[in-house]
Amino acid sequence: MLYQSTRSTHTVNSLQAILEGIAPDGGLYLPVSLKDLRVDVADLADKSFEEMAAIILRTLFDEFTEEEMAEMVHRAYGGKFETEDVTPTVKVGEDYVLELFRGPTSAFKDVALSMLPVLITEAKKKQGITEKILILTATSGDTGKAALEGFHDVEGTGIIVFYPNGGVSAVQKAQMVTQEGNNVTVCAIDGNFDDAQTGVKKTFAACADMDLKKHGVMLSSANSINIGRLAPQIVYYYKSYCDLVAAGEIAMGDAINFVVPTGNFGDILAGYFAKCLGLPVNKLVCASNQNDVLTEFLTTGRYDRRRTFHRTNSPSMDILVSSNLERMLYLASGCDHEKIAGYMKDLNEIGEYTVDGELFAALSETFAAGCCDQEQTLAAIRDTYEGYGYLCDTHTAVAVDVAKSFKETNPAGKTVILSTASPYKFPVSVLSAIGETPDEDEFRVMEQLNERTNVPVPAGLAGLKEKKVLHTDVIAKDAILDYVLKKVEE
Repeated sequence: MLYQSTRSTHTVNSLQAILEGIAPDGGLYLPVSLKDLRVDVADLADKSFEEMAAIILRTLFDEFTEEEMAEMVHRAYGGKFETEDVTPTVKVGEDYVLELFRGPTSAFKDVALSMLPVLITEAKKKQGITEKILILTATSGDTGKAALEGFHDVEGTGIIVFYPNGGVSAVQKAQMVTQEGNNVTVCAIDGNFDDAQTGVKKTFAACADMDLKKHGVMLSSANSINIGRLAPQIVYYYKSYCDLVAAGEIAMGDAINFVVPTGNFGDILAGYFAKCLGLPVNKLVCASNQNDVLTEFLTTGRYDRRRTFHRTNSPSMDILVSSNLERMLYLASGCDHEKIAGYMKDLNEIGEYTVDGELFAALSETFAAGCCDQEQTLAAIRDTYEGYGYLCDTHTAVAVDVAKSFKETNPAGKTVILSTASPYKFPVSVLSAIGETPDEDEFRVMEQLNERTNVPVPAGLAGLKEKKVLHTDVIAKDAILDYVLKKVEE
């Protein structure tokens, strides 16, 4: 299957798209035939998560046989999640919550980053590549640990993770800086996530003109700019829909709404891919925190990153440049790569762009948006816990608040809220929200939260405080390229 860049006519096969991560022109890869592909949800109704994943991923990456993909999926997910169904859907009040945090690092990124290392290693074999694959990743908190967990000690790969210094929770930082493995590097930057993401993209662009193969290295990415990272996220939209059918909440064919807390637009874009493949989706609701650049864009058609950056209690969404929106614009424009390249040039050079009326109308058919501030986030945690006995993290709470507003004007159809992280990843905010005074030690706060709620501490987070810090590097935000090149030479 051919994949094309969003910024040119450059095409590769799906194996190359997975291995490269980002196109040489800076664009992002998409299947040339995405809107012609179909996965009938009725055919998946009685399937397990792994069976669904094998069918959906084989549809997108047909260079793998059915048998190969089934084996790869089992290798990725077998026995690694708290629940056999990987991403359970639970009823909370009138709505459903899709729990995406039951993996080894307690964040939704585990679903994709359990699969990506398998896709990369098998694609590498099929392409006959002998170079070491060096994964470069920027993280706002969760991607980093999930990528480290997936790639540590994977033969033929290495990984460097960059995170914003002071811009992640203490738990998130501890998960990363204590990561063991002979092929992993973790480095803080003096900047925010957008700075880290921009630095990684610039490094890819700069290295495209260098011969890294003389060092036996090929660069790739574990961020959702890599289609191999994004594609597995489609599966849980299908899984949640089938859960609702099985529970008798909807009939097969009924359209439902998904409310998605998102900063980089990858998680919600996976929902759009599911809709393109045939899943009955009514609205995809983009839920943002105070960094509301996506809310403004989806309600006005104007994207402007030139605004105050807020550090919030939902730090994984503290993002002003949402990379995966580029893919959405490309699809909604009818695959007009010249138009998209122009928008991205304006965003990079001017800091803003405004889409035309036809493109904005196409986006509005599927997407809605809303945002909330930090106090509303805490109130949503409190109200959900007091009202339904359900404890959610700050990012999920943003979606809970936005879902409430959305349903006031869109009462039809069932609504599924995507829960992207365990409340134990942000224990200070969660404990404060339910009326308790947190200890100064964030790891003690996890114990307080457990004592207050009896919600079990995830195995991957318990005992985190006692682990040895292994990674202490901190660099300037414009030093990422030099840092990577130094590591390559080493």
